[in-house]
Amino acid sequence: MPASETPPRPAGLLRRLAALFYDSLLLLALWFIATALLLPLTGGEAVHSGNPLLTTYLLFVSFFFYGWFWMHGGQTLGMRSWRLQLRNLRDGPVTWWQVLLRFLVAIPAGGLLGLGYLWMLADRKKLTWHDRYSETTIVQLDENPDKR
Repeated sequence: MPASETPPRPAGLLRRLAALFYDSLLLLALWFIATALLLPLTGGEAVHSGNPLLTTYLLFVSFFFYGWFWMHGGQTLGMRSWRLQLRNLRDGPVTWWQVLLRFLVAIPAGGLLGLGYLWMLADRKKLTWHDRYSETTIVQLDENPDKR
């Protein structure tokens, strides 16, 4: 990074949650499509939400949704809208291992009343649980993309 360039600042909690909300709408639509693809295999019968195979299948769909975007530019569509990007805290690009760790730790981070996300308010580096565990972070991109 050139000396004149300032390092990106960590993304704020509200922006992260806004991007997560956008992505949850997209993911919900993807779940509908993924579930509809199962109908020929079930004789046209609706698959019950309590089915552990369906839950596992939708978990894999969710992982590949986030993973694909994080590995290809570091931005989901929601993150792109809010000018956020996933970055590796180490040198180099984000790896699939980091994506997996981030995804798996984000589930309890959000599920435990959002405590893993709220953690960033007390963390000196503004990292969530899944940021810390996967050695990644979400940064706020420059508001003016033409400014270089």
